[in-house]
Amino acid sequence: MSVQQQALPLGPVIDRDTGHFRGDHLLVAEMVASGSKVLDVGCGDGDLLQLLESRGIDGRGIELSREGVNRCVAKGLAVVQGDADTDLVNYPDDAFDYVILSQTLQATRQPKVVLENLLRIGRRAIVSFPNFGFWRMRLQLLVGGHMPRTENLPATWYDTPNIHFCTIKDFVQLCGEINVKMERAVALDLYGRPLRLSAPWWFWNMFGEQGVFLLSRAEKGKH
Repeated sequence: MSVQQQALPLGPVIDRDTGHFRGDHLLVAEMVASGSKVLDVGCGDGDLLQLLESRGIDGRGIELSREGVNRCVAKGLAVVQGDADTDLVNYPDDAFDYVILSQTLQATRQPKVVLENLLRIGRRAIVSFPNFGFWRMRLQLLVGGHMPRTENLPATWYDTPNIHFCTIKDFVQLCGEINVKMERAVALDLYGRPLRLSAPWWFWNMFGEQGVFLLSRAEKGKH
């Protein structure tokens, strides 16, 4: 069955007290085994790193903005300034158990190269991104005739850092092109809650506001 036709491989959804953490961060943390060594690429203010460390995970971060790095360091987090597009090539193979790219893929200049580097540096990668195929985005473009804006994509078209908008369908197709294994995929609704129904890709592409994927390298020679 082709990647375009298959349903996404959904894992079990765990009920949890969300506290002050974002729903996608909680889901990402559930995907990481305790005691793992993790690199969070584009870690922002370090909220996800703090959550991971509270669960016994050895977390490091790389962040483009100096302000973000300073806030992370002030929290006692191990974060350096760097650019996902240019600096991931400097990390050795299999340096981490997991490499995380949370809400950052759409802001990279070379998403395909970045994704390949994630799975070179880490034995597994976790990628989350806003789904540009979400029905509200489509409606804003169809009815309003302008580029959509949401909580996850609040900037106007002329000052947004996002340069490669993608849909869940687009990402699934990319994984197929570079022979990446999807171990788990979850679509989140507007409130950061997992959609609990197993469904084909078109359903998640229409009703998922975000996508969260746990990825690993596929065996060589298998597509």
